[in-house]
Formats: sequence, C-alpha cells, structure tokens
Amino acid sequence: MDKLVIICVDDQREVLTTLLKDLKPFEDYVNIEACENAEEAFDVLDEADADGNYVALVISDHIMPDKNGVEFLCDLHKDNRFVHTKKILLTGQATHQDTIEAINNANIQKYFEKPWKSAVLVETIKIMLTQFIIETGLEYSDYSAVLHQPTLFSMLKNK
Repeated sequence: MDKLVIICVDDQREVLTTLLKDLKPFEDYVNIEACENAEEAFDVLDEADADGNYVALVISDHIMPDKNGVEFLCDLHKDNRFVHTKKILLTGQATHQDTIEAINNANIQKYFEKPWKSAVLVETIKIMLTQFIIETGLEYSDYSAVLHQPTLFSMLKNK
C-alpha cells in the first residue's frame, strides 16, 4: 500500500488536538502529521517527498505567526511535487479578500470556518482522498474503507 500523508497546520495546540481527534478514522490508512507553523509543515512536506510518500491533503489555519495560511498554501500550490495535493483553509478570521486569494492563487478546494462540524469535515476529507487517489492513479482498493463511495464510483465511471 502506498503511504498517504495528511498534514494539519495550526499554531494553536487545542485546534490540532481537535483535528487529530476528527481524523482518527483515517489513521490506519494515512500518516497524519501535526505542525504548528508553515516552516514546520514545509519540513514535513520535504521529508514526505524524500521518503516517497504521497501528500494527499493539507489542512491549514489562516492566522499564524510568520507566514499565514494563504501564503503557505500559495507556496505549496507553486511546488510541482504537490500538484495533486488537496488543500483546505481552516479559519475563523479570514477576510473576504483572503478567501478570494486562497481560491484564486492557492487553488484551495474547501474553506471551513472555526468551529467546524466534525462530520462535514470527515466527509469532505473522504471525498478529497478519493479524488487524490484516483487522480494520481494509486490502487484505490487498499483504501476502500475510508473512501467516499459515490465519488469513487463517479470518477471510475468517467475514466
């Protein structure tokens, strides 16, 4: 089975703890990494790439010290190693302009306001993992327990 990685970035430990709790259903299938800032996240991205792992998803807070989430996701979007990586911006403080920039320049797929609904986040992650696996040509049957079945069937039908 190919190793998939989800990276969560937030400078507040409580938020990371909540994210990790919400991501528990995926932990048998995906490596989940928690980072407290963009610099740490880039170190994890580099390490995952060097180890031959696939970074399937990055969930990033917006308001963080040094580099904010939109800047981080824009930089990630420019990195050709992670062209298929799905991106979620998670925040309670982004402006309308920040959101537009994230959509236009970082190609985020989803935006969640804090506090988020766990069930909606988990469902969204299932959809994004499914899209990532099919788009990258990975063997989807290894992950069937955590994939979004309607998305899987739709993508396979349209292939």
